[in-house]
Amino acid sequence: MNSRQRRGVILLIVSVLCALAAFAGVISVISDVNSKVGPEVTAYRIKADVSPYTELRPGQFEKVSIPRRWLSDSAVTDVSAVNGKIAVTRLRKGSLLQEDMIVKRPALAPGEQEIAIMIDAATGVAGKITPGDLVNIFATFSGRRQSDPNESRIIVSGARVIDVGRLTPLESKKDNRGSGVREAVPITFALGTADAQRLAYAESFAEHVRLALLAKGGPAALRPGDSTYTLDEDKNR
Repeated sequence: MNSRQRRGVILLIVSVLCALAAFAGVISVISDVNSKVGPEVTAYRIKADVSPYTELRPGQFEKVSIPRRWLSDSAVTDVSAVNGKIAVTRLRKGSLLQEDMIVKRPALAPGEQEIAIMIDAATGVAGKITPGDLVNIFATFSGRRQSDPNESRIIVSGARVIDVGRLTPLESKKDNRGSGVREAVPITFALGTADAQRLAYAESFAEHVRLALLAKGGPAALRPGDSTYTLDEDKNR
């Protein structure tokens, strides 16, 4: 073997060694990435905003692949989990669906319907009302004329609570105390048609809507004359 052939063999060996080193480097990088990312699992992303208490359908979500180590334990990995469920809060487009975003639709008795309103946390027995509780719903109204007295009225007696949402900051209505931020809780009731109409009216036109938690097993019915109250009633006693 002459000198030229020896140089060729040496260059060939060097080339093979460089190729092996480069291959080993690629394998090392891939292994490092896999160790940091890990295997991917299925998750579901919300296609468009979903309003609270809306019945959910699988078509409202799109399938995505997420590294397992980056996915929270509460993430929904099976879209069939939304069947028969409703959103407990507004679901934002692009967010990953989590188990605590959805709840099972409460069962309604014949003739009942769900109706939800925002109740001020300070006046709604905040933190003490839970699904299954019975409450009296009070509404206060200003007199229609200046000479008319202000009135407090029990809009619904013995309303059944079927869901309590999350504390939500809201901008207060402007009044003689100005405006600001208040905290409210969405509370869902199971009511007949007439009571649902009364509650919707109170939410729209009453100055305030308050809840009074009833004792477990206590009477929910009202005595005659208990449904309304004006300050004049005390003055005339």
